[in-house]
Amino acid sequence: MLVAAFHQANAASIRDLAGCGTLRCLAKGEHLFLDKEPVRKLYAVISGFVTLYTVDSQGEKKVIFILDKGKLINEVILQGEKDSINCEAFEDTQILCFDKQDFGRIMGQDAMLAKGVMDSLAIKVRRLYRQLKNTPSSVRSDKRIAAKLWKLSRDYGVAYGAETKINMDLSITYLADMLGARRETVSRQLKSLAEQGLLRMEAGHMIIPDRDKLSDYFKLS
Repeated sequence: MLVAAFHQANAASIRDLAGCGTLRCLAKGEHLFLDKEPVRKLYAVISGFVTLYTVDSQGEKKVIFILDKGKLINEVILQGEKDSINCEAFEDTQILCFDKQDFGRIMGQDAMLAKGVMDSLAIKVRRLYRQLKNTPSSVRSDKRIAAKLWKLSRDYGVAYGAETKINMDLSITYLADMLGARRETVSRQLKSLAEQGLLRMEAGHMIIPDRDKLSDYFKLS
């Protein structure tokens, strides 16, 4: 199976999952589900990217996760009837869908499959801990942006000569949504990072000339 959480599942579970899974295609900007909406399926990304985001009381969008190929999207649905977040396709995306009752039955017969799902949840929890640590009140905005770019270059970066290209259509507006910051602030800080040689833009992509130097920048007190 193409889903990381399924890699240690036994052969019978893989056959059952293959038999009950269905494929769904999302266009860029299309929602898979909305916050508080009843959802009866477990989803995984097969190709493309999805965004999990919330909207605050002022209507501001805050991106919590970007999930790419092989990632489970909404493990929490196994515990309840509603998801607690919005899910939107960041680009044209293929989604693998399982009825949650079918999935729960298969998982109940396979301890390693259950562990894979728990591991997927644990990774999300750890990422949330890091996000809480890097709140606007505790970290300067330029360092938060530098740290986010470093993480994106780690997770989605491809070699570009001696540099690293963040291989996704990452706009300033979307980066601001990820950080819960104003677009104008992010634009100003990106310009500052570029002037310091820590970032450059080329053909709509963000290029990191030296990931170690970028790391040193946001780790400095």
